[in-house]
Amino acid sequence: TVNDPGPLPGVRRARIAPGTANFCERAAMTPTQLRHALDAGAHSVRAALAVQSQLFIGGDMGIGNTTAAAALACALLNESPVMLAGAGTGLDANGVARKIAVIERALVRHAAVADPYGQLGCLGGLEIAALCGAYVAAAQAGLPVLVDGFIASAAALAAVRINPGVREWLLFAHRSQERGHARLLQAMDAEPLLDLGLRLGEGSGAALAVPLLRLACSLHNGMA
Repeated sequence: TVNDPGPLPGVRRARIAPGTANFCERAAMTPTQLRHALDAGAHSVRAALAVQSQLFIGGDMGIGNTTAAAALACALLNESPVMLAGAGTGLDANGVARKIAVIERALVRHAAVADPYGQLGCLGGLEIAALCGAYVAAAQAGLPVLVDGFIASAAALAAVRINPGVREWLLFAHRSQERGHARLLQAMDAEPLLDLGLRLGEGSGAALAVPLLRLACSLHNGMA
């Protein structure tokens, strides 16, 4: 479990649970927790719209959440974890093998769940669900999204599978070095703006692509 740090300046607290459950034994989130996480993401979009934002970037911070993202991606794509599970923050070969074994156990445990909403609740993390909720809300509001790396892309694929209309509002910032990211991008027919060999999270990879988007808009709007 994760200790509650309490109020932090400039941070909106949306504490839903001290962590997800062991998805090898039960669903990662209860239906109520999943709904609250989706709503937390949608709230972020509403806050962005309130200040007339023209672009939404979602980021993630977590320990072990490449495992959750890979598990969710495997379920959504019907792929083997051998193909999608990578080193994350720096696992060696033995660590990756353990990660693959954990994901395989989770996929067997939740094999009967075939809908993307259910798969998100069984295998995703709270932050992945929040990103998914944000992407759906942004699309519904007509707010373009710049998707970050592997974890954000797993959330984006879940959002697209839940609501296919989300896809036309997604721009993709960069191609991560994480093993499964290229497969996620392929599944969404996405061509990222940058391919710099990044292994980043927290929205930082997407932030790097913002100046490129601004220049593209300036060129388009200023062309004779």
